[in-house]
Amino acid sequence: MKTSQLARSLSLCAALLASAVHAQQTAPATPASEADASTDFLQQQEVQQFIERMVAEHGFARSEMDALFDEARYTERAIKLVMPAPPGRPKDWQAYRARFVEPVRIEGGVAFWNAHAEALERAQQQYGVPPEIIVAIIGIETVYGRYTGDFRVIDVLATLGFDYPDLPNRAIRMGFFRGELENALLYAREAGIDPMSLLGSYAGAIGWPQFMPGSIRRWAVDFDGSGRIDLRNSPVDAIGSVASFLAAHGWKRGEPLVFPAEVSRGEGTPAWETFLDHGLEARFTLAELQSAGVRPAMAAPNDMRYGLVDLQNGQEATEYWLGAGNFFAITRYNRSYFYAMSVVDLARAVRTARAY
Repeated sequence: MKTSQLARSLSLCAALLASAVHAQQTAPATPASEADASTDFLQQQEVQQFIERMVAEHGFARSEMDALFDEARYTERAIKLVMPAPPGRPKDWQAYRARFVEPVRIEGGVAFWNAHAEALERAQQQYGVPPEIIVAIIGIETVYGRYTGDFRVIDVLATLGFDYPDLPNRAIRMGFFRGELENALLYAREAGIDPMSLLGSYAGAIGWPQFMPGSIRRWAVDFDGSGRIDLRNSPVDAIGSVASFLAAHGWKRGEPLVFPAEVSRGEGTPAWETFLDHGLEARFTLAELQSAGVRPAMAAPNDMRYGLVDLQNGQEATEYWLGAGNFFAITRYNRSYFYAMSVVDLARAVRTARAY
């Protein structure tokens, strides 16, 4: 990677969080409080330091924090689910795609679009994000609210924030989850919610669009006009919030997403390989890419920037695409080429199905 080690670590952590719900969409999880052993968080020095900061900086009562951490439970299944896949397993774009671009999500996407056409059109007018992109993201994340997760958010954030497994970049990831625990407590207080009532994915993502608590506080919107933001029960708030997130992360109204590409083949290391792994952004001109042997397979605008996207297909040939700025805006939701391309493909499939 060309990015710094710190940035790469944060990217890996964010990818884990944004895609956390995927592992539990085949069947609902058993509530962590029923399944996992408890640990005495209050005996941990770092938990005490966290409590002291919440009291000093945010005005929480010490007794309230003590009671919360006394009730919080260590969640062994969250630890197991954040462990990396066994080494040696090749990436397989077509297998990944098949999980999400499939009949249940396509048919559900058409129904969701029909039911919320007004809100989706309003989101496009306000934020510039087309309805099919919003529909696809909610479909991939939770199958239109069907699988939002039933782990207690406080349990998993405390577990991952203070007992993260001994993996590379452990300190960075623990810091991230502690920050999300802080945001979860602040969000619950601001919304008048019992923090222990918050349910979500094994990494703490909440509601129809699977926003982490910090994302809720930064980018979620009250799109249904109820006077409060409710991503757990309001699909309309979810629609507006997804659009708000993408707009805040670089989405440009009316711009394209991706173009299929071909790369030069030959002996030695081809020049185009130097354009891989440059972070999740569109950095290069079409002329720069073409001079290195990257050829768009269809007409692509000359006045835009692109990134070279490689979709590995296991033992089959890798697919190459030119990703424009809007493609990389989707990767801010989940820092994965596979995820972003699945959104693109599901969006196309839903739009096509709805037209018939």
